[in-house]
Amino acid sequence: MTDAGTLDRGARPEAKDDEKRQAAGVEDQQGVNIYYRMGVPLPDLPPEPEYKGPIDEAYGAFQRGFFLTAVDKALPRAQLGDPAAQTLLAELMNRGLGIKTDPKGAAFWYGQAAAGGYAPAMFKYALLLMEGKLVPRDKAKADEYMHKAADAGNASAQFNWAQTLVSDNPGTKGLSMALPYYEKAAEQGIADAQYAVAQIYQALTELPEDKRKRARYWLDRAARAGFDTAQLDIGIWLVNGVGGDRNYEQGFRWLKIAANRGNVIAQNRIAHLYVNALGTPPDPVEAAKWYVLSRRAGLKDPGLEDFYLGLTEEEQKKAIDAANKFRRI
Repeated sequence: MTDAGTLDRGARPEAKDDEKRQAAGVEDQQGVNIYYRMGVPLPDLPPEPEYKGPIDEAYGAFQRGFFLTAVDKALPRAQLGDPAAQTLLAELMNRGLGIKTDPKGAAFWYGQAAAGGYAPAMFKYALLLMEGKLVPRDKAKADEYMHKAADAGNASAQFNWAQTLVSDNPGTKGLSMALPYYEKAAEQGIADAQYAVAQIYQALTELPEDKRKRARYWLDRAARAGFDTAQLDIGIWLVNGVGGDRNYEQGFRWLKIAANRGNVIAQNRIAHLYVNALGTPPDPVEAAKWYVLSRRAGLKDPGLEDFYLGLTEEEQKKAIDAANKFRRI
């Protein structure tokens, strides 16, 4: 806590051990409801066009839980070089569904499908190449497949390729190279990518202003997706007025969510909000409870320690009892 109304991000403790609703869809539904209330019957839906494309019987069986059938349907196609069938067969073998668990066999089929240019398989095989357990480790080949899968639109590959670019190119150069891939993955709902986009938009001052203004939007998206670090950061941003106006009440709510999920820094920061009555009425016992929890996790805070020692013995006991009863949500 840097002043009475500002939280800092702080250091990590010493360890002891879209939900964005689609406006068009909402408006359409509201229109339908109004139509019904007017007492006018809805017109018949237009006839659905006949589907004349190929039917993937193997994947259909997999979706319905008929794994033996899925294996029987996928294997002949896989042997003929169908990358989608090869990938499905690899997944079945990897998970032991309808066939004996065989990680090495799965790796073989992932490799075959990756060589055939199938994006999901290229992503999976790239991970195996990076890990180096089931296949020989080969970073160059892993990067090649991850890059191709990312360019083919695979969201997980887009995020992982962005991570590789940041790792291999330190500083702002790597962030600038990675940003387009983070953005693509974020648009497809990858919470880690949404968080990364928010941080980069905030950090890179040379970005266009319209992007920088959307940093809080992406952080909020990641928080709503359940990413606890994003919940911590959006709480701090709202309290401090980063990326937009201050909002102590909303900041408190996000920090409380992260704290209840066990985020130690959020537990420390929520204690400060209770002490200073920011976004919530003052509550010394609740403040002490959260401080005790964060202190037990290894996060030291001399200011909160002084506050705690200034409480009555009864208040300290209540705080400790509450901390002992705490369970993560």
